[in-house]
Amino acid sequence: MTLIHRIDKALFGLVSVVAQALLWLAVATGFFQVVSRFVLHSPLDWSEVLTRAAIIWAVMLGVALAFRQGSMIAVEFLREKLRGKAKCLLEGIVNLTCIGFLVFLAWMGGQMTYRVRFQSVAGLEVSISWVYLAIPVGAGLAALALLLRWLTPDAPASQAPVRNDAQG
Repeated sequence: MTLIHRIDKALFGLVSVVAQALLWLAVATGFFQVVSRFVLHSPLDWSEVLTRAAIIWAVMLGVALAFRQGSMIAVEFLREKLRGKAKCLLEGIVNLTCIGFLVFLAWMGGQMTYRVRFQSVAGLEVSISWVYLAIPVGAGLAALALLLRWLTPDAPASQAPVRNDAQG
């Protein structure tokens, strides 16, 4: 196993664990919000905001994992019709376009994160830039994931950081 494959496996394994933990946090705080509102009749200010922030982070990290696994939506018509160099050229154009968009999204997300650094999240009293930071981090990881998938197609399937139930 090469160094790139080890770094890939460790990085996206960590991203997977963090995304899963954030989803569990969103579920727990959402459940706690419902209990406090309808059972205890004392709604909390912070639980809805924390749930939303956790979901935003989980989605942006999940996008990176989806790009790494090649699970993003694709239009297969052209890919199935093309062969050889034409197919490689199409894949290169698609990959470069996606990477360009993700880098642009990371750049703009970083700009927004910087601009809102003095605003705070109501109910949590922390900078809203922590929530906005999910955009450049997720887009940057997604661009890296796509680049790794494109440049290391020989990575064994067993190294995939996320497994679905069909894989066992």
